[in-house]
Formats: sequence, C-alpha cells, structure tokens
Amino acid sequence: MAIQLKVNGKDHSVDVDPTTPLLWVIREQVGLTGTKYGCGIAQCGSCTVMLEGQAIRSCVIPVSAAAGKNVQTVEGLATNGKLTKLQQAWIDHQVPQCGFCQSGMLMAATDLLAKKSKPTDADIDAAMTNICRCGSFQEVRAAIHSVAKA
Repeated sequence: MAIQLKVNGKDHSVDVDPTTPLLWVIREQVGLTGTKYGCGIAQCGSCTVMLEGQAIRSCVIPVSAAAGKNVQTVEGLATNGKLTKLQQAWIDHQVPQCGFCQSGMLMAATDLLAKKSKPTDADIDAAMTNICRCGSFQEVRAAIHSVAKA
C-alpha cells in the first residue's frame, strides 16, 4: 500500500505495510539514518522525531499515523547547511559523547524550546526523558539553558 509522507519538507511515497513503525520507514525507505533504534518500546527516546510539530517516539508509531502529515527528523533541523542555535549549543557544550542518543535528544529539546522558550531545570528534567547511557544530562541542560538565554 502506498503511503504519502512529507519528511523534512520533501514528499515521499512509500510502499509498505501501514503498521510498519515510522522509524523503519524513515531509515529504510526514506534513507535518513540519523534517527536511531534503541529499545523498540518508546522508552529510550533515540527514535524521537517531530510529527506535526510534536515530539514522538517513532519506533511505536505506525507509518499510517503519519500519512499526509509533516515529519521532521534530525536531518531536517539545519537549513541550507546552517545549524540551529540548539545544534550549535550541543557542539559548544560538548554534549555528545558516544552520540547514539543525540538525535533523539535534539528533537526532544527542540520540542521543549518550541513550547517553553525559557525552561527551568524542572521543565528540562520533565521534558528530556530520553536515556543517555554516557550520562550527558548536565551538558544537555546547559545547552538548553544557553539557547533559552540567547
């Protein structure tokens, strides 16, 4: 069954089972591998993308739920090669260690800042439920605060 998606502003027609998780369609049919598979049960957040401007865990969302809707992945954050302020803050604060969870972290932080431009530590802790095995949570918090102050 052909399903129409708009990923990072580009239209895609994918011929997949409608119950296929959006994560696998993004990675395998669309070819964007920045979104990672971590747990498959929406707990770790490595697969976080934006669906119609809301952060979601794409490993448990069927592709049919995204049909005709706007999907944004980490590859869609930068425009014309220019990093967002948040991406630059990630670099400036040396957030990534192994980097595996970082695409999901960036998407969750993007969603948080879109909803709350000046988040408190409590806001950040509540919104950033992504798991980082390296423990870069303090750096994540610092990067988010630096963007909020700018």
